[in-house]
Amino acid sequence: MPVYTFGEKNRVVRTTAYTCSEDDHIQYGSKSALGTPLKYNNRVRSAAADWSFYPMGTVFKIKGQPYLYVVDDYGSALTGTGTIDIYQPSRSFMNVWGRRNVEISVVQWGSLERSATILSQRSGFSHCRQMYANIQRLRGLSSTTASR
Repeated sequence: MPVYTFGEKNRVVRTTAYTCSEDDHIQYGSKSALGTPLKYNNRVRSAAADWSFYPMGTVFKIKGQPYLYVVDDYGSALTGTGTIDIYQPSRSFMNVWGRRNVEISVVQWGSLERSATILSQRSGFSHCRQMYANIQRLRGLSSTTASR
């Protein structure tokens, strides 16, 4: 996959799919990492990503689809990959989605600050620590760039 700078809104990304009945999601039920219900309706749908790539609250569209996707979840397998996991309401929908490379357009970037606050409270999980460290590194780069 191509490498993009943080602010680039149009990109081609690898996507996978997940559902709340998968073994690694059962304990969370149909709730996102934010504790809100996972979304799947005719307007807005949930997505999971590494919050240091796509901060929580990032809204994007997939080319050719009418839906808005919002990053309100994360997953340990996504950390460091740049992959976006698309929420599906069932295993059959998840299997139909499979793995796809798609063009996305970021409508609105989420908040690195809010992502860092949430992740800092979940340091017992290695993927949360890694995302938090990456956000801290990004913050350091932006403050260095801003002071030049």
